[in-house]
Amino acid sequence: MAETFDDLRDLYQETILDRGRHPRHAQRLATFDATAKGDNPMCGDRVQVWLRYAPDGTIAETGFEARGCAISIASADLMADSVQGRSKTDTAALFAGFRDMVGSGVCPACNPALQQLAPLSGVHEYPSRVKCATLPWHALLAALESTPGNIEETSSE
Repeated sequence: MAETFDDLRDLYQETILDRGRHPRHAQRLATFDATAKGDNPMCGDRVQVWLRYAPDGTIAETGFEARGCAISIASADLMADSVQGRSKTDTAALFAGFRDMVGSGVCPACNPALQQLAPLSGVHEYPSRVKCATLPWHALLAALESTPGNIEETSSE
């Protein structure tokens, strides 16, 4: 059993490193409906998130620019994958589940979207890194609540 756990941990670490080095969504969207910045002054992580909405109000596309650790960048990239096609309410609920998972390492109601974010569950072992993983999400929520044309700013201290 321990070997399986170690294999899973290695896979998760590999995913974080890959997404941190080669993010798939690290780009400013050419056209967007909302944007917000996030800053963690304690470690220097910074992120800006851009959203484009579909006609039905769901998230059609998410892009980001980030400077920071692999956890923060990987979290932003996995977040961009997981929120596509979601409403604001569904996205907020997904973040609540994600926040619980990275805070505890446990995913009691792990739906497919949370399962996709599971590589970040190991940050619960390093409480100071939880803020790195949640920073892009705080920026995303600020963007979802923003007025078009404004850049919202959030801080994760």
